[in-house]
Amino acid sequence: MADENQREFWQRGQVENIPGLLQPVAHALLQARQEVGEMMTGFPPALLWEKPAGVASPAFHLQHLTGVLDRLFTYARGESLREEQFNYLRLEGMPADVSPVTLVDTFYLQVDKALEKLGNTDARLLEEPRLVGRAQIPSNVLGLLFHAAEHTMRHVGQLSVTVRVLKSAS
Repeated sequence: MADENQREFWQRGQVENIPGLLQPVAHALLQARQEVGEMMTGFPPALLWEKPAGVASPAFHLQHLTGVLDRLFTYARGESLREEQFNYLRLEGMPADVSPVTLVDTFYLQVDKALEKLGNTDARLLEEPRLVGRAQIPSNVLGLLFHAAEHTMRHVGQLSVTVRVLKSAS
């Protein structure tokens, strides 16, 4: 049998303090955090803003992972985005003097905040309607939380490929 820490999070059982219907969201976020940490360990800072074949840079993915979790959980709470969230969105992908460690740590912090909010989510409200963005796109609490999880994993996959390409080329 594989060591518990070598299994994916969904194979490790329930995440403490997370409602049952939200376990898949927690599992995906914890898996994303682990995978990002592993792939970014020792990543060369000089490659952070590189865009091989014109794809998004590792820095963009790390910024976007953090920002989208913040925004989707804000909508799930039925709140509008704050000015600081719009500012963060505008800066996603804009080259800045930041280290891989700082971007990863910022993502970790956002995952921790998301897990705390998941734990405080009343499962009876999961089907409660929510409106998203300026276009007021209809969704509900569960839809937004699920999308936060799947969108995070999609970008982790893209980040993984980009990181491998950049590391192999350097």
